[in-house]
Amino acid sequence: MDQITESALAPLHSLLAKTDQDHELRRFIEGKDEVLTRYRPIFQPGRIHELDEETFRSFLQFENNRHWTGLHRRAGLITQDMKALREALGILLDDEQPLADRFDKALERAFGLGKAIASAILLVAYPERYGVWNNTSEGAMKQLGLWPDIPRGATIGERYELINRRLRELAQYLGIDLWTLDALWWRVDANTETAPEDKPNEILSPATSTFLLERHLQEFLVQNWNRTPLGHEWEIHEEQGEAVGIEFPTDIGRIDLLARHREGQGWLVVELKRNQTSDQTLGQLLRYMGWVRKNLADDEEPVQGVIIAAGADPRLRYALTAVDQTKIRVLCYRVEFFLEDCPD
Repeated sequence: MDQITESALAPLHSLLAKTDQDHELRRFIEGKDEVLTRYRPIFQPGRIHELDEETFRSFLQFENNRHWTGLHRRAGLITQDMKALREALGILLDDEQPLADRFDKALERAFGLGKAIASAILLVAYPERYGVWNNTSEGAMKQLGLWPDIPRGATIGERYELINRRLRELAQYLGIDLWTLDALWWRVDANTETAPEDKPNEILSPATSTFLLERHLQEFLVQNWNRTPLGHEWEIHEEQGEAVGIEFPTDIGRIDLLARHREGQGWLVVELKRNQTSDQTLGQLLRYMGWVRKNLADDEEPVQGVIIAAGADPRLRYALTAVDQTKIRVLCYRVEFFLEDCPD
């Protein structure tokens, strides 16, 4: 495995040194005892048969797990078959079996049980042995140059085994537990989201802004993907039944949406133009397309890009004339909002 360098660890050391002043990070870290006390007893091989839907759904809520947002979105899908879920978790939590094998088998057994939920459960059940693999931790590790070398074609269980080994190494180097390490990934990711170079340098007026509705654009697209023109031809990238193409992590940031062609080969990178300038949006899209071409696409696979925006301003239109418009296009969305008298 590739080596961990001190320069890569430096940002994490810096975050740890500022924990007392970082109230949000400290709140994430201090939730450990409460979460383990509540959920660790049930996430054990000898008791997993007692797991009921209400308890499992409660664990997926951020206010209860104190670490992970978004897990609750898969609750309805995973709990459709509680018998299969309990069987899958029984396999996952059997610590005497090889990790890669049981991780693969568990995810195959329970539909919708992805890497993020499975590894979170492992952390709660065995906090000294397992770390969390989700888009946040993957993105932060890639950004800092701490992502392990993973052979192409490795199963999701084999990948987690290598990632977990790296997480344990990092925790040991830093002198912290895996729960605290997981909180640091959140802070790295949050700092990246608000980095100065990512802030727009042009002011959007109220007339051209769609205010709070823009925040929900990505969620709306995901929930209604198959009813959009893009969804007829492309499907959000999945790995072993888990939609991993939503905020897909790379070492240069997160791709808003990553999709694959439904019938043939090909990748689609979707960039949402929200509070960015046109130059930033197109530049970001081109960088992500280049990353996908280098790291995911086969030699013969085309990579296309789409910008989804409230409108295409002249800057964006002129910039698009300089690129291959058979590979990059812009789609505009429209939001309608009405106020009217209530019916009698």
